[in-house]
Amino acid sequence: MSTDTLTISTQPVAKSRISELDFNNIEFGKIFSDHMLVADFKDGAWQTPEIVPYGNMSMSPATSAIHYGQAIFEGMKAYRSADGDILLFRPYDNFRRLNISAERMCIPPISEEIFMQGLQQLLRMDAAWVPPTAGSALYIRPFMFATDDFIGVRPSSNYRFAIFTCPVASYYSSPVRVAIETKYVRSAEGGAGFAKAAGNYGAAMYPAKKMQERGYQQLIWTDHKEHKYIEESGTMNVMFVIDGVLVTPAVSSTILAGITRDSVLQVARDLGYKVEERRISVDEIVAAHKAGKLQEAFGTGTAATIAQIATINYNGEDMDLPAVEGREISNAVATQLDKIKTGEAPDLHNWNYRISL
Repeated sequence: MSTDTLTISTQPVAKSRISELDFNNIEFGKIFSDHMLVADFKDGAWQTPEIVPYGNMSMSPATSAIHYGQAIFEGMKAYRSADGDILLFRPYDNFRRLNISAERMCIPPISEEIFMQGLQQLLRMDAAWVPPTAGSALYIRPFMFATDDFIGVRPSSNYRFAIFTCPVASYYSSPVRVAIETKYVRSAEGGAGFAKAAGNYGAAMYPAKKMQERGYQQLIWTDHKEHKYIEESGTMNVMFVIDGVLVTPAVSSTILAGITRDSVLQVARDLGYKVEERRISVDEIVAAHKAGKLQEAFGTGTAATIAQIATINYNGEDMDLPAVEGREISNAVATQLDKIKTGEAPDLHNWNYRISL
């Protein structure tokens, strides 16, 4: 951990917008906190960041990120502890993954000092926006994009890094219906599927929309070669409980190494459950359901943490899963993770980063 200190200039808002927020009725991703952190890369180096009022950014119509897709992001959360401090969940893992994505998209890496010190100062300024209500959090969106005003296919020479935040409640209010995708693919070997690149999400929207038209909120991606093996679920990693064992696809160049995914697996192991990270075939899921051994299915991600799956459709046939209330492993892990994130349970793996106010 670096001990260097940056001098970050701040421009506080004239009047906070927090009065617009009802902490007991938060719409996900609709209301944004007062300030944002901004740093620009120019002349071959990242410039000193500043904190400014949240607002629109001015850019040229020729901005290269718009045309050539050099854009990446992260998603993370901060929670209010019982003593009033702010607890950031695994921020260094998000920092490292952002730079992994940056390398893949030919974007210069951001420094730990800018990321961590800028984030701490931003959260101290907007501490009032961290929800005190159970089940809520402050969602944090770091992102980077190319800013050259140039039409030509080459890496940009200039970039912007920024962080803004928004208070959020649950992403999914009820278990979701999903369908296994057998035509479109999210990523292929050698591609950018392991990176949180904006283009990955844009390309996934059309297949997801087609599934929604069929009555399913999301889809389950399969491999790009044969559509025989499970990869992810929508924008989340996916897990199953088969005959008492928690199983999930192993990470690869086509699967995002989810931080929530890793946390869920570790907590499951801590609680004594058997965990397997391996290739999972669609046929295995179908056979397990027919045998009555498919006990749970859920997605994992920053926004939802654990998103329970009620139904899986494959080749026109719905596979309904047991009621969420009776699901042992996902419910136990979700409860324990929530307690760790808010400081109510021991942080055995030093995941939380405390910001004292």
